[in-house]
Amino acid sequence: MIKTILTFLIVFSILVIFHEFGHYYFAKKSGILVREFALGMGPKLFSYRKNQTTFTVRMLPLGGYVRMAGYEEESELRPGTPVGLVLNDQNEVIKINLNQKKPLLNAAPLEVTSADLEKTLVIEGYLAGNNDDFVRYNVKKDALIIEEDGTEVQIAPIDVQFQSASLPQRMMTNFAGPMNNLILAIVVFIIFAFVQGGVYSSDSQIGEVMPNSPAEEVGLTKGDLVTAINGTEVGDWQKMVSIIQKNPDKEITLSVEHESGEMEEVQITPEAGQTTDGEKTGMIGVQAMMKTGFFDKIVFGFSQTWMVITSILSVLGSMFTKGFSVDMFGGPVAIYATTETVVSAGLLGILNWMAFLSINLGIVNLLPIPALDGGKLVLNVIEGVRGKPLSEEKEGLVTLIGAGLLVVLMVLVTWNDIQRYFF
Repeated sequence: MIKTILTFLIVFSILVIFHEFGHYYFAKKSGILVREFALGMGPKLFSYRKNQTTFTVRMLPLGGYVRMAGYEEESELRPGTPVGLVLNDQNEVIKINLNQKKPLLNAAPLEVTSADLEKTLVIEGYLAGNNDDFVRYNVKKDALIIEEDGTEVQIAPIDVQFQSASLPQRMMTNFAGPMNNLILAIVVFIIFAFVQGGVYSSDSQIGEVMPNSPAEEVGLTKGDLVTAINGTEVGDWQKMVSIIQKNPDKEITLSVEHESGEMEEVQITPEAGQTTDGEKTGMIGVQAMMKTGFFDKIVFGFSQTWMVITSILSVLGSMFTKGFSVDMFGGPVAIYATTETVVSAGLLGILNWMAFLSINLGIVNLLPIPALDGGKLVLNVIEGVRGKPLSEEKEGLVTLIGAGLLVVLMVLVTWNDIQRYFF
């Protein structure tokens, strides 16, 4: 139980952190201010500032996020808001404290009448609530603001906000998260191949032959290539396995090419085993040939990632041909339930599961749904075609609708997962 929970939290957090790091890296390269990079969610436990970004560790160890300037509302300084101002020797504001629970000793108390931390960078108000002591201060471009929960971030002037970057830069920043998930999957599959000691060939060449198996009894050996079964050509391992599994306790004829080049017809009867749902399946006791070359292991990372991508796209495509079903999706409950099974398979199972989830996260985020990265990219394309972005009101409405649909879908998926795995 504990091992499953820890594995789930670690795997899920790694996927989200890699995703968010993609957004972070390309935002920084584009001149966009990343105000915060958070590990986890909820209340802040620890923070560290470097290169204009506040890195925080938060209480709930689930994923993380980045806060880019312009992507969320600046901390509002409404008239009447009490703040503490820290000034430099030039009487410029270098820090604004909104956290009333922890006042700064060297801060001047101010009751705000107006403030602009984006364009003019000024703040006005009355010192210590004295209506006769009106002041106006310039705010440094890199001034810090301590938010109500104690998080210290940099203010977000308009020139470092997301919308101030060029369209290609914004598109790359939006795309970078899903891209990082696909890159992570490639790397994890490569690690998987090295840990396993090689990769199984996709062709129908026999590797290991199990002792006392039907294959050993009829004389099949390592290196034999199965070219056909019952006269049906076999081009790859999966097709060969599929035919064998469909013929439990039935004699079949294998056309075999030995490593010497000699061809032979072999009659064999697959043993009958049982699948998890109780159905019989045929087995002859062989494994695929394993390739152990360095280049084979590297190529596996790319080929396996591509295979999973095409499989996921095929499932998504079936939504249009077979209709939508909640069963096509799995939420955190399904991920946790599957993780419990994967943990029992050891490190290889966990690595394979992590790569698979990473690809899923990348593909799902590229769907053209508002509030997801794919939806943002669609808005970027619309902006490119129109020559100008949608108004903030329209974009906000579209995003709100998309977020609402996602919440509804997540509730349906979660409830469906709970019924599927616990009832």
